[in-house]
Amino acid sequence: MAHRALWSGAISFGLIYVPVEIHEAARDGSLPLHLLDSRDFAPVGYEHVNKKTGKPVAWSDIVKGYEYEKGKYVALSDADFKHANVKASETIDISSFSDAADVAPMYLETPYYLAPAKGGQKVYALLREALQATQKVAIATFVMRERQHLCLLAPQGRALMLMTLRFSDELLPPESAGLSAAALKGAKLSAGELSMAQKLVAEMTSRFDPEAFKDTYRADLMRRIQEKIRRKQTHNLAADEPAMTDRPKAQVIDLTEALRNSLKSGGKRSGKRIGHRQAGPRKRVQRAQVP
Repeated sequence: MAHRALWSGAISFGLIYVPVEIHEAARDGSLPLHLLDSRDFAPVGYEHVNKKTGKPVAWSDIVKGYEYEKGKYVALSDADFKHANVKASETIDISSFSDAADVAPMYLETPYYLAPAKGGQKVYALLREALQATQKVAIATFVMRERQHLCLLAPQGRALMLMTLRFSDELLPPESAGLSAAALKGAKLSAGELSMAQKLVAEMTSRFDPEAFKDTYRADLMRRIQEKIRRKQTHNLAADEPAMTDRPKAQVIDLTEALRNSLKSGGKRSGKRIGHRQAGPRKRVQRAQVP
């Protein structure tokens, strides 16, 4: 059963309009945890409270507002958001087409499916096939949930996908993490170290298989939850922290030796490495068309 559309409007490029709907393409894999009061383990609710009176406010009485001066607000309705730019709120406006490789991973945000609305199937297929044939992605902007998004449109099988992108001014510079030239000074690599690192990368190279990766931490946490239920320890709060049995060292003393040992073990730490390529002739890895 198809989920309810999050947005409906049209893709616009040139003089062509494609009526479409946006649907979710991913789901949250985290456990649905609740906030509890540790004194009696009762659920802690979330209430909308008037900060002036201290009384709860019904959802129907809540509106959005922009604080233009301290304590002074401009109230905004749904109509205000739409009338700010009617075209932007109803159209996915394609501005250009680019190679998928030109979009750096740090810009990628959330994936969505684009489904053709009534009467839009043929033009939807035309855009999808044109992108597939040219191996391009469309770069566009649109407004959803009272915010403008930069996005790319890309074919995925018989579907078109929309991936929201971060604007460049939303990304922090490397300097914010201390990655300045001064911080990296002294990282002198020998030709031998670089050669062995490249060999290690080649040895561990395989085609990306998303099915090979599972959320093992979620499964482990569920097992711990089930064990606490089985032992009737539902209200027991563990205080001790388990020690890490294989804590990585802060500094590798002999990088050359570490690289050499990694090559000897085939890039494995312990056990069977997920997604490791099978033995046999090496195949050329093709670049994915959809980021």
